Amino acid sequence: MYTLALEALEGTPSHALAGVLSMFNTTAREVCEGQQSDMAFESRDEVAVDAYVEMIRLKTSVLLAASAAMGAMCAGASKERVEAWYAYGLNVGLAFQIQDDLLDTFGESGSTGKQVGGDILSDKKTLLWLTTQAQTEGREVLETWTGVQPASGTDRAEAKIQAVRGAMLAAGADRLARERMASHVELAVGALGRLTLSDVAATWFVGLAEHVTSRSH
Repeated sequence: MYTLALEALEGTPSHALAGVLSMFNTTAREVCEGQQSDMAFESRDEVAVDAYVEMIRLKTSVLLAASAAMGAMCAGASKERVEAWYAYGLNVGLAFQIQDDLLDTFGESGSTGKQVGGDILSDKKTLLWLTTQAQTEGREVLETWTGVQPASGTDRAEAKIQAVRGAMLAAGADRLARERMASHVELAVGALGRLTLSDVAATWFVGLAEHVTSRSH
């Protein structure tokens, strides 16, 4: 797959090739690092929120950031504009991943296409989990259920999902996650303000950023 991706870059304009290849290779490495961190967090008792944000930046956000920035490079954009596009993509990506975590816990399986509560069953250290863990009552619920691995679809699995989800709601974890997500959308829209876009283009990219927070799948 990596080779196929490199082949796709063969048509990159000569003026942008060096920068595009550098960003592509850096991004490929970062995604692997982010995925490894995500898996490692599942077996750790304590994960800092900053470490979680860095993990989703690497696992997800840099993909959108690099895509936006490399397109700008190919178009001959200045360094400042490339950086603005990167910031836009990075913050949209962060908002996207937070919404993904929210949907996994509070979404509808008919819309998401996957079992709701999968992150809870696997003890995944999402922003929701970490926010809940920071509060005494929430921590007690998480400690009770951490390591309990019931088969998916069983009454025991549903009991774990309901208990942990209830603790998250009581801790206000869903509200805080949505607030953080909204702040990233605001930063993404702010990055667009550093670009000279037509009204049509600006409206489209603002709409894309806002859609991330309202999507149901």
